[in-house]
Formats: sequence, structure tokens, C-alpha cells
Amino acid sequence: MLEFTLRGGPGSSAEAELEVKRSRFLCRVTRVETEDEARDAIESARKTHWDARHHCSAFVIGSATEPSQIRRSNDDGEPSGTAGRPILDVVHGRNLIDCVAVVSRYFGGTLLGTVGLIRAYSDAVALAVDDARNQNGLVTRERRELFRLALAHSDAGRVEAELRQHGVTVLGTEYGALAITTIAVAAADAAAVGERVAGITSGAGALETAGFEWVDVAI
Repeated sequence: MLEFTLRGGPGSSAEAELEVKRSRFLCRVTRVETEDEARDAIESARKTHWDARHHCSAFVIGSATEPSQIRRSNDDGEPSGTAGRPILDVVHGRNLIDCVAVVSRYFGGTLLGTVGLIRAYSDAVALAVDDARNQNGLVTRERRELFRLALAHSDAGRVEAELRQHGVTVLGTEYGALAITTIAVAAADAAAVGERVAGITSGAGALETAGFEWVDVAI
């Protein structure tokens, strides 16, 4: 399953506005890395739209593949289940991660009812997400396995160039007693890359696991 986030790193955002029976729903989706950053973004919306009646929110931090993923939602005074949860349903349903969505509502004088509120909050977030997608503002968030490859200095440049030619992401090379090249590989490709390294180095080079990282990949 592909997971998406906003292009541009933490702090990047997408916005949309929806009016329903004179109530205004202003949505901002912001990319964040931690729960504290998500709460800071919610507080920022409160300060920016200080005269709005409600600032309802939801955020998802981390991949669904990780047990540590965090999901939170808040109705901020709206009837229970009519705001925060619908916002979260859109964020999660669109496979967005590392994002917080805040919808600030200016009450227009007409009660919208439970169904109307759920639809309005959902639609406001969906508009912001769809606009980001249409403007090429989304990227996929993918896990890459990290490996180190120890080589003689005389071989490092050639091996690195051949790896790049075959689409392997080379993060860099450190030179000491040996040249240590670090590469990032999709988990599904790790075995094939290991075989390619063995072929390029005539069996002299072997990959050593070095953890993982999450990277942005253009859609």
C-alpha cells in the first residue's frame, strides 16, 4: 500500500475553504514529524483564526506498517464524532501520513445537524488534499533499507558509478582505511542489489546492513 505526504518536508502545507449555509470551514493540512509538531500546528491555527468558533483536527504520524503509528482526532466543542473523526477518516482514508489537518469553523448562524457537520468537515479536508495532489504537492513516503559496502579506494569510484547506472541510490562514500559506500534500497530489491554488488566486485564486496530511513519519492 502506498502512503503519501506533502511535498517539501516538515512545515509544508495545503489549504482549502468551504462554505456551507454561511458557515466557513478553513482547512490547513501541514506536514509534521512528531506529535508535538502536530499540536503546534493546531495551536497556530487557533492563533491565526482566533475568532473562529471551532478548530477541529486530526493527525497521523508514522507509517501504518509500524506499530508506533500515532492517530489522534479532536472535535473541539462540536458534537462528538462530527468533526475530528471525519477529518481523521479522510486523512487515513487517503493514506496520508506525517500530516495534521486542522479545520477552523466560522459559524454562519444555521445549525447543520450531525450529517451536515460530518460532510462539511470531511469535504473541507478532501478539498485541501485533492488540491495538493492536483498541484503535484504530494509524494509517496517509502522505507529504504540502508547498507554499507567496504571497498578498496581504487575500486570505489567505479563501483559507485555502476550502482548509480543501475538505479541504486548511493547516499555517499567515506574514505578511511577503506572506502565505505552507503546505499539505500527498497526492501524488495535488496537481494537483487546484493547479487549485483557481488557481480560488480567479482565477489570481493558484500553488503552490511545499516538500518533504514524513510524517503520522499515523486509520484
